[in-house]
Amino acid sequence: MGIFSRFTDIINANINAILDKAEDPEKMVRLIIQEMEETLVEVRTQSAKLIADKKELARRSDRFSHEAGEWQRKAEIALSKDREDLARAALKERNEALAAVGSIDADLEQIEHNLQKLSDDIGQLQQKLTDAKMRQKALVIRGKTAQSRMGVKRQINSVSIEDAVGRFERYERRIDDLEGEVEAYDLGQRNLADEIADLENDEQVDAQLTQLKQKMQAEVAAKQVDGE
Repeated sequence: MGIFSRFTDIINANINAILDKAEDPEKMVRLIIQEMEETLVEVRTQSAKLIADKKELARRSDRFSHEAGEWQRKAEIALSKDREDLARAALKERNEALAAVGSIDADLEQIEHNLQKLSDDIGQLQQKLTDAKMRQKALVIRGKTAQSRMGVKRQINSVSIEDAVGRFERYERRIDDLEGEVEAYDLGQRNLADEIADLENDEQVDAQLTQLKQKMQAEVAAKQVDGE
C-alpha cells in the first residue's frame, strides 16, 4: 500500500508534517519520492496518450472538412447541370461531414482542456518532488553530521581523561627534573663570559670609588680654606 492513494493526496500533502511523525524520516522521504516519481510517470503517460489522440482527431477533422468542401463542389456542379436531385444528395453528404467536424472539434476542445489540467498537475507534482528531494538531501547531511559527531565523542570517551591528565603531569615532572639537573650542573661553574662581566663590573666600581675620593678631597680642601 502506498503512502498516497491519489494524485491530490500528494499535492495536498504536508511533507514536513509527515516526516516529523515518522520514526525513520530518511526512509520515509525515500518512499515519498519513489511514489511521487511513479505518479509523475503515470501522469506523463496520460498526457502522451491525450496528445496522440489530439493529433489523430485533428487529422480526422481535416479529412471531414476536405470532404465537406468536395461535396459542396459536387452539389454546385450537379445544380449547374440541372440535376437538383444530385445536388440535394451532395448537400446532405456535406452536412454529415460538417457535423462530424463539429463533433470532432468538441472532442478536441475537451482534450485540450484535459491536457492543460495535466500540465498544471505535472508542474505541481514536479515542485513537490523537488521539495522532497531537497528535504532528503538535508536529512542525509544531518545524518552524516550526527554520525561524525558521535564518532568523535566515542573516540574522546574511549580515552580516559584522568589517564591523559596523569600522563601530562608526569611529563611536566620529567621536564622539571631535567631542568633541575642542568641548573645544578651550572652551579659553581664560571665561564669566560661570566669572568669578563665581573671585570667590567670591577671597572665600574673603581671609577665610582675614584669619583667618591675626589669629591671628599674637594670637601676637605674647601673646609681648610674656610678655616683660614
